[in-house]
Amino acid sequence: MVALDINEQRLSSGTWLSKLKGATGPLVGLLVLCVFLSFSTDAFLSVRNGLNILDQITVLGIMAVGMTFVILIGGIDLSVGSVLALAMMVMGWTANIAGLPLPVGIAFGLLASAVSGLIVGLLVTQFSVPAFIATLAMMSAARGVANMITDGQQIVGFPDWFMMLAIDRHFGVLTATVFLMLAVVLAAWLFLHFRSEGRMLYAVGGNPEVARLAGINVQLVTIGVYVVSAVLAGLAGIVLAARLDSVQPSSGFGYELDTIAAVVIGGTSLSGGAGGIGGTLIGVLIIGVLRNGLNLLNVSPFLQQVIIGIVIVLAVGAETIRRRRA
Repeated sequence: MVALDINEQRLSSGTWLSKLKGATGPLVGLLVLCVFLSFSTDAFLSVRNGLNILDQITVLGIMAVGMTFVILIGGIDLSVGSVLALAMMVMGWTANIAGLPLPVGIAFGLLASAVSGLIVGLLVTQFSVPAFIATLAMMSAARGVANMITDGQQIVGFPDWFMMLAIDRHFGVLTATVFLMLAVVLAAWLFLHFRSEGRMLYAVGGNPEVARLAGINVQLVTIGVYVVSAVLAGLAGIVLAARLDSVQPSSGFGYELDTIAAVVIGGTSLSGGAGGIGGTLIGVLIIGVLRNGLNLLNVSPFLQQVIIGIVIVLAVGAETIRRRRA
């Protein structure tokens, strides 16, 4: 009977109506924001500015996919910004100091991020450390290791082909890094909605005990989710390195807050079990469009932080009211 109930819940959560309902509010907010900025500044509504926004959200978009998985199972990951920096520094040291080919450096950077996620997953599942504490500890440890690799110094200069990934617009429209972000988003969306493993994330986030009784290996799912989140943070670090043509241990500072904000604004519940990639993509676009528009309006960076904080509160409040009425 338990397994039957879980299957019924999966089927109901997979309907197009339920998918649309969770993202409708953020989508309306994004459209209203775009209309407001279009009237506020002439520079906003242009193809060039739209492409710039896509370039600017690549790092956040990739990280937000992993954070969506984590929050869907009822967890949290505060370490993604530090893991991003760790992957960048490992890649930079391997390629520029150890002298190995850059693709090897990229592989080592992603491996370092995967190990970080594995450690967090084991702490949460095997040692019953709360996710907040486990990822907070990893946030500090990964940042420390990133600084130790070069004693806090940046590494500058990579092959031209690597930098061109974030500059050269294929077909005159999108860069390779934007294509990569879109591919990650699409793969995650397909995984959540058309794979049984993806549906498991909703089951674990909704009720871990019921999921366990239904035959789901909750511990394995949790470990896998934290590994995926860390690897995507590392991949975002590689993308950021391509954009900057440099790596530095201070990179990614505060990115975990933007990533969580994008997921929450997109309608994913912090209690787990509800949300999706579509809403997260809209949340990422809201943050990207908001920052871009505020820059065009010459708003102080400090005031921008206040405004984004208000947007997060409004988004969470609206989601809470919606769920109470549902």
